Amino acid sequence: MSTAPPPRSSPPPAATAQPPPAMGSPPPTNSSSSPAPSSSSNATSPPPPPSNPPPPKVPSPPPRSSIGGSEDLARSALASARRGGYNAMVEIVFAAVGAAALLVLLVAACLCCSRKTAPRRKKKKHPYPDTSGSINSRSDTTAQPKPSSMSSFAAAPYDAAPISNGGFSYEQLAAATGNFSPENLLGEGGFGYVHKGFLAGGKAVAVKQLKSGSGQGEREFQAEVDIISRVHHRHLVSLVGYCIAGARRMLVYEFVPNKTLEFHLHGEGLPVMPWPTRLRIALGAAKGLAYLHEDCHPRIIHRDIKSANILLDNNFEAMVADFGLAKLTSDTNTHVSTRVMGTFGYLAPEYASSGKLTEKSDVFSYGVVLLELVTGRRPIDAAAHSSFTEEDSLVEWARPAMARALADGGDFACVADPRLGGNYDPVEMARIVASAAASVRHSAKKRPKMSQIVRALEGDMSLEDLNEGMRPGQSVVFDTAVLGDDSNGEAPGPYTSDMDRIWLAAAEASPEYSGAITEVGRRGIWPAGGDGSFSDEMSAVVEQPHRVWR
Repeated sequence: MSTAPPPRSSPPPAATAQPPPAMGSPPPTNSSSSPAPSSSSNATSPPPPPSNPPPPKVPSPPPRSSIGGSEDLARSALASARRGGYNAMVEIVFAAVGAAALLVLLVAACLCCSRKTAPRRKKKKHPYPDTSGSINSRSDTTAQPKPSSMSSFAAAPYDAAPISNGGFSYEQLAAATGNFSPENLLGEGGFGYVHKGFLAGGKAVAVKQLKSGSGQGEREFQAEVDIISRVHHRHLVSLVGYCIAGARRMLVYEFVPNKTLEFHLHGEGLPVMPWPTRLRIALGAAKGLAYLHEDCHPRIIHRDIKSANILLDNNFEAMVADFGLAKLTSDTNTHVSTRVMGTFGYLAPEYASSGKLTEKSDVFSYGVVLLELVTGRRPIDAAAHSSFTEEDSLVEWARPAMARALADGGDFACVADPRLGGNYDPVEMARIVASAAASVRHSAKKRPKMSQIVRALEGDMSLEDLNEGMRPGQSVVFDTAVLGDDSNGEAPGPYTSDMDRIWLAAAEASPEYSGAITEVGRRGIWPAGGDGSFSDEMSAVVEQPHRVWR
């Protein structure tokens, strides 16, 4: 009988892994699967070694819930967004830096170009306005350039740019004016001939040729021109440039198209200038002169205020011309030139005794212009007479008339231009008449400043303040000096003497008086008939006029 093989010993069963305790559950109890030993066995066998306590189990992290997963996803998305925003910011910064660098390069390029073109810009310096004829010269004639084939003015503008420092060459101005052709001659004054011309781009200009004999060098002339060129005012004609060609001196002005106050006020066959236009012209000219006297540094004395030197634009706004030219010329004549007649009616009486003109002399001349605007009469009107008399002087005629008009409470019929037909504002007429009366006072110290006249014309100053308590049209010197110390009026006083000397110079300057002057006095000046010789006394005055005029 065969014996069965012994059974294979099976491996011990693997210990089953217990799942981790749930979160918050108590730890498992340490229980043994073997039964507790009996008392008999404890007696026969040694006690078992003490068992080591099991190591403490580290609690497992809590299982992730669905909410915790969503938070992680949000954090991850936020981090990604931050990384993307940072990258975008870096890109923006780099773009801004690049744009700034490009801008710096462009600015540097512009600066380089401007430095290269700087000399060209200097050539276009001193852009400024126009003028007309005036007084004060060495001689009454200036040699004109020989006419070229351009007998009439070329319509095409001259394209050459002015030379440096606002200067033009003689060739440039000759081309611009058609070689100074007679067709382009605007007029002739005491300072010289004035021609119309066109510069580059078609800009119209007036070119004034100063009469020779100024005695100034190039530096002195440029210094005076520089002063004039700095003057800018709405009611002043400004300078465009100049020319120095040997002994020639020329000034270039912007062209003013509407001629002069003299033309529109006294020209034949022209419409009557309305009162509002006259008042606007008076105020504009006053503002221009006030600027010359009180706002320019150094101050500028015009020395030749008259209606022919007040230009008008197309809106009949006044523009005072020819200021500052007296210093650019010198009168070295040994006889009284015809310029005296052109300015005689405007000349302040103190010039006859002192030979000097001040800003108060300008005020006197401006007062004569006001009288022209009010009365419509010329400063000297001897066309209908065979001799000059003081009654032909607008100032002498107007003095008593203005006093009566202002004293009668606004009856200006005796002084107002009859062509106006009474169409004027009495208040405005009172302002302009009072301003004229104060301006033509014989005493220079008693005349107001031009700024005061501006305020009076605008109604910002009372007529009492303008007159300073004096009778309109009179002054202390005039009241006490007309008849001198002789109560019979035969001995001339200072006023009469001054005026007689001016009358003498004016009469000699007139073409009507080619003969001798036989009598000078309060009643007038009469030409002599016969041999045309002068008495010894009159010859001393006429042949040595610098004793009177300088």
